[in-house]
Amino acid sequence: MYFAALLARTEDGWEASDTELDDVETLSDLADLAREASPDEDTVLVLIEQEDAWFGVVRIDGEEDPRIYVSDAAAAARSSYGEILLTDELLGREPGDDDATDLDALDLDGTEDGEDEDDDAEDGGSAEAVPHGPVGDAEILDDLGVTEKELKSLSADALTEIAESLGASEVLETVR
Repeated sequence: MYFAALLARTEDGWEASDTELDDVETLSDLADLAREASPDEDTVLVLIEQEDAWFGVVRIDGEEDPRIYVSDAAAAARSSYGEILLTDELLGREPGDDDATDLDALDLDGTEDGEDEDDDAEDGGSAEAVPHGPVGDAEILDDLGVTEKELKSLSADALTEIAESLGASEVLETVR
């Protein structure tokens, strides 16, 4: 089960809105959706989580490029919403290297002749090419009161903890 919400920073504090990601196919689409939530070009956070598996934070500040943090890239890679966040740049790959990276992972993992990793190979091996653990800008919320250390230590209820640190827990709960 997924949950996604937008938190837009306004003069009056944070405003939350539930967001539907079904029509979002790219990070650019997600950034556009976030910018629409704040016509004054204030900070907008897109918070996405999949129950106890991973969470992601996308920060949009006006027309600047989105900043992204994903708590577990390998878990997010198995999710259609996670794939939106896991850009080539975020994963340190050259654009269009997906096939080469997947082939390298399959060729180098030592299981070509074994049967243990067949399920991953059938899925394209993408989980092999994506690191386990956090990726992205861990300082994404530093100026808002959530340090890199705190962000990396968050667990199952991460979005609620982030919202509490921002002083936005009540508005987030209204859309949950």
